[in-house]
Amino acid sequence: MSAIEELVAEFAKLPGIGRKTAQRLTYFLLKQPREQSARLARAVAALGERVRACSECGNLTEADPCALCSDSRRDSGVLCVVEEASDVLAIERAGEYRGLYHVLGGRLSPLDGVGPDALSVPALVRRVGNGSRIREVIVATNPSVEGEATAHYLEGVLRPLGVRVSRLARGLPMGGELEYADGETIAQAIAARHSMAQE
Repeated sequence: MSAIEELVAEFAKLPGIGRKTAQRLTYFLLKQPREQSARLARAVAALGERVRACSECGNLTEADPCALCSDSRRDSGVLCVVEEASDVLAIERAGEYRGLYHVLGGRLSPLDGVGPDALSVPALVRRVGNGSRIREVIVATNPSVEGEATAHYLEGVLRPLGVRVSRLARGLPMGGELEYADGETIAQAIAARHSMAQE
């Protein structure tokens, strides 16, 4: 296999990158100065060498524990459980959540052979139990069939530990219009409605 074909094949393994996009990326790099390709190669190598999972929450980090777990200003009594480390970034971008995280490393999918032990569920149970100060666990799995199954499983495992287990609200997006929303989204928005009265 030529160097070009090898790079195309590697790019095509990335999520959302098809063969044509992989070819465009490869030929783009070939047109760049050699130093550009070297910088990209160094960045990819550094990623593999320096980034690892935080021993406390499972988020990707260069320091262990990660900056979020080390931040004494965060509320250590609230734990947000997410499927992947990229979900932590999405929640942090919103700027409203100030608690800690726990990254599962995926979601339950029995058909694919992914059970609780393939995820960091045992570590989550240890973290919430054992006299921890955690008073609430927010389950922030995706609203897919597997995400819902994971959320229900986690509720069953965590509730006996004496913590409040909550789920992210779902519904209509800001700026969206009812006529374009699907029936399931509208149904969930109605089910998760709240009072407009001031508290």
